[in-house]
Amino acid sequence: MSHEDGMRVRREVLGDAHVDRAQARTTEFTADFQDLITRYAWGEIWTRPGLDRRTRSCITLTALVARGQLEELAMHVRAARRNGLTTEEIKEVLLQTAIYCGVPAANAAFAVAQRVLAEDVPG
Repeated sequence: MSHEDGMRVRREVLGDAHVDRAQARTTEFTADFQDLITRYAWGEIWTRPGLDRRTRSCITLTALVARGQLEELAMHVRAARRNGLTTEEIKEVLLQTAIYCGVPAANAAFAVAQRVLAEDVPG
């Protein structure tokens, strides 16, 4: 899939403000990496027909909790809301991570999600 297709999906999932900030921080050194994630993560994986975006968001949240990637988790909590997950559904995903990823990881994830959800009250 093309860079342009990946960028369209990336904007749909993450929002224009986030993508614009990422692009503004892109340097000659990081440009190839930005192109790689745009084409492969957003253009190849997020566009596959086998799972809808809500399900992909649930999986992504879980993977980020498991890996302790809290900055990325904040971004993907916002994306999960954009993909139609409710606050209650995000809570259920995080509760499940307590069992499979560990209570400390889930505790940190709940703190991040609570902050993000308080900032991004739907209009």
